[in-house]
Amino acid sequence: MPGHADFEAQNLRWRAGGVWVVHDWDSLAWQPEAALVGAACGTFADSPPPSLVPVESSAAFVEAYEELRGRRFTAEELEVAWAASLWPAAHNARWEALHGDAPVCGEAVRAQAAERLRRANA
Repeated sequence: MPGHADFEAQNLRWRAGGVWVVHDWDSLAWQPEAALVGAACGTFADSPPPSLVPVESSAAFVEAYEELRGRRFTAEELEVAWAASLWPAAHNARWEALHGDAPVCGEAVRAQAAERLRRANA
């Protein structure tokens, strides 16, 4: 399915309590729904500098998404979502390392990767 693969807060504009505009469409991706949701659940509350939201916040995001769509993810879809929750942060950590930036994302990935990968059964 097509979707936005860089669902960070700075790429969203809100109006009247809902998403009004999504920016940065060079991040359009064709991925399984669970992968797009997973990438979003790791970054949805981010603002510059990008990082990784707490694991509990990602879990709440996935649960809210499931409730709104009216169907729970299968066990396999949840694994995909949890693995994908690291994609944007890993990308941002790479950027930090290449450009000598403070390792904000790198530290978050180091702190959370084991738990996110455990939930991904990876």
